[in-house]
Amino acid sequence: MKKNKDKYSIDNTDYTVGQDNIQKWGFDVHNPVFGISASLIGIFIIALLVLDPATSKAVLDGIKWKIIGAFDGLFMWSANIFVLFCLLMIISPFGKVRLGGEEAKTDYSRLSWVAMLFAAGMGIGLMFWAVAEPVAYFTGWYETPLGVEANTPEAAKLAMGATMFHWGLHPWAIYGVVSLSLAFFAYNKGLPLSMRSVFYPILGDRTWGWPGHIVDILAVLATLFGLATSLGLGAQQAASGFHHIFGIANGLTLQITIIFAVTLVAVVSVMRGIDGGVKVISNINMLMALALLVFVALVTFAVSMGTIPTTVMGYIENIIPLSNPIGREDEAWMHGWTVFYWAWWISWSPFVGMFIARISRGRTIREFMTAVLIAPTAVTIIWMSVFGGVGIDQVVNGVGALGEKGLTEVPLAMFQVFDELPIGNIISLLAVVLVLVFFVTSSDSGSLVIDSITSGGKVDAPAPQRVFWALVEGAIAAALVWVGGTEAIEALQAGAISTALPFTIILLVMCVSLIMGLRTEKR
Repeated sequence: MKKNKDKYSIDNTDYTVGQDNIQKWGFDVHNPVFGISASLIGIFIIALLVLDPATSKAVLDGIKWKIIGAFDGLFMWSANIFVLFCLLMIISPFGKVRLGGEEAKTDYSRLSWVAMLFAAGMGIGLMFWAVAEPVAYFTGWYETPLGVEANTPEAAKLAMGATMFHWGLHPWAIYGVVSLSLAFFAYNKGLPLSMRSVFYPILGDRTWGWPGHIVDILAVLATLFGLATSLGLGAQQAASGFHHIFGIANGLTLQITIIFAVTLVAVVSVMRGIDGGVKVISNINMLMALALLVFVALVTFAVSMGTIPTTVMGYIENIIPLSNPIGREDEAWMHGWTVFYWAWWISWSPFVGMFIARISRGRTIREFMTAVLIAPTAVTIIWMSVFGGVGIDQVVNGVGALGEKGLTEVPLAMFQVFDELPIGNIISLLAVVLVLVFFVTSSDSGSLVIDSITSGGKVDAPAPQRVFWALVEGAIAAALVWVGGTEAIEALQAGAISTALPFTIILLVMCVSLIMGLRTEKR
């Protein structure tokens, strides 16, 4: 690094992408990130097969809840800072900076770009929680937001507003901080597309040593364990759907078969790369999701259209009270839902952030941040309003299983709503297929991200590496289902959430580092 009056000089580092890599057996891997990450994952799988899942869940749950209880303020205020930071990027002069330089061209159409970032970021979660979460808040399934009285008109409005609070600006701001930082340092400063590169303004050439290794290894573990958890939950929801529609036994065999089949599709997709795999599947994904959304909205037109303004107003009116952790009477709800969600999104941010960065060359910062924050939030308002609004309406009017029994099984909530609609079995089948396709997009985009980190920031690493990570994700998800089912998946989820604590600090430092980097850009 060139020494001058500045404390750092990004443009003069002599580090080249992949200089510490080892090429062997058709792989091109970074030393020591790949070796340590793969070893730790191997140790985890062995421990998973040896230890009792219930004991592991109890231990990791205890750690998770201690972190949530002790650091709730840190998580809450940090998420607020990330929203303000992203909005600042939109309105500041930095918004004119183009990722990749003034002459950079975009790699994908705006529609394909938004489809890919949306599918990778929240696809399975939106299918899993679109009905269950609003109904849970409305009925007080596990406390109510801001202590509102359950099963009242006020509870319905706040249920929709609180759901959007968890799926709107805040999570996408977390993703936005990471993705913009990665994209800027990779495309404008020529650094590797890896988490460590973001901290070059602060660490200098120590970025390429052990401080950088540790950041990348944490990113790999958080990404892989977060993905495996979501894939396990997705397999359970798909299996519940098959059982609900066709009466197939919802056991280990069905769930592992689903994981195996989806992993094979994901392997084919990652071999084809982003253009031939991820982009195609994401576009198909969005078309299927749009078809499902439009059909349900049309057959429940009055309820769906009436819920959209309720959701918008509930979100606007309550975003500040829900963002404030001080003096809350609903602390149990805040810890069990909001702080849990913020920790979950933060633990996912290396994966989603890096994938968004990888597909965003050529966008200005203003266009980038506007799309990452506003487009998904707008789509999610409509999605949650349609499915959540219908779910609450069925509860209020005593219609179907939700109306009779309330929320009993989260994976089944959406299918129970569909049972009361025309051609319910057909749209339930479409929903199952959609879960599986979201499953594929998460797996193959995650494989591409982990592959990039473990190859020293390369975006064109050999195909066998991408296949390796896709198979590892599937193997971990299958092992979770095999040895302990829901208990094992929840244990891993608790472990993944625990990684959010160090990553929260990392993201706060990332904001500072990005500003330092942006100030070196020519005016």
